[in-house]
Amino acid sequence: MLCMMFGQLGNRESLSDLVLCINAHKAKTYHLGLGINISKNNLAKANEHRDWRIYAEYAYLLISHARKECFSDDFELVMQGNVYAFDSTVIDLCLNIFWWAKFRKAKGAVKLHTLFDVKTNIPCFVHVTEASVHDVNVLDELDYEKGSYYVLDKGYVDFKRLWVIHRANAYFVTRAKENFRFKWQKSRKTNRKKGIICDQLVLLSGFYVSKNYPEKLRRIKYYDAENDITFVFLTNNLELPALEIALLYKYRWRVELFFKWIKQHLKILAFWGISENAVKIQIYIAILTYTLVAIMKSRLKSSLSTYEILQILSMSLLDKTNVKDLINKPYLQYVKELNYNQLKLF
Repeated sequence: MLCMMFGQLGNRESLSDLVLCINAHKAKTYHLGLGINISKNNLAKANEHRDWRIYAEYAYLLISHARKECFSDDFELVMQGNVYAFDSTVIDLCLNIFWWAKFRKAKGAVKLHTLFDVKTNIPCFVHVTEASVHDVNVLDELDYEKGSYYVLDKGYVDFKRLWVIHRANAYFVTRAKENFRFKWQKSRKTNRKKGIICDQLVLLSGFYVSKNYPEKLRRIKYYDAENDITFVFLTNNLELPALEIALLYKYRWRVELFFKWIKQHLKILAFWGISENAVKIQIYIAILTYTLVAIMKSRLKSSLSTYEILQILSMSLLDKTNVKDLINKPYLQYVKELNYNQLKLF
């Protein structure tokens, strides 16, 4: 795990690259706990045979610590429960090499499903499946918290599964599909100046659909003047102001930003092993690395972004300087030399 995290932080391209860099500093890596007999063959065997669930369970242990320490400064809404955004992203693989990851006729891929804690910017549930698995099926894997909010894209609209969220005394916020049919029950006052076109209580009109979700739903139509787009939201929360429901859905994009971040700055697009076990190990160790950097940022109270801290660490992995000094040291861009008044020779 330490070797693989070293490769994530150091942005290594392959196991050969990773082993070459580690063995070039044997004295330092030994004191870091990496051991002395590090070879490409040993790491490849570990990726092949060591169960990925070991790293997954350790990732969840570290995530539980991170969620207690890390808090987002730019979450503007005031609410008691946790706010989660749930989505997935496809990681493309070469089918000729990763033969087990069948997706389409000439394409391989896996899908990374993530439940993202919006208030802490920490992924609290990570699930890797075949890319052919529909997103809505992974809702069955979640344990819903009472009083929490689950923000979902309209691809997750399955009223039987939304009813499970409702029965768990949790709340969901999602978008209605274009073919959504309902029976109007009641309308509430709206403020069109703030973009709220309508705020209604409705019942599902289809026979089977109404059996799957027999209670009232709240339908909110919101106009986003900035982007000139109209959204139709569905939620089982009947108390929050309509504008807050609309703003709550806006935070769903944070899970998209998380996917973009780890794909750009960590190694989950180029893999160091070809088996399913190796791919899952590398993904979970990438999550471990992200979480560790987030904890470091929180504990050191650094004003730097997570990306900036990652960049500093990538150049300082074997440096004996205190991490606090590396991250919190002021960077003076306009430094004059001691004898800057001396005459110029040329």
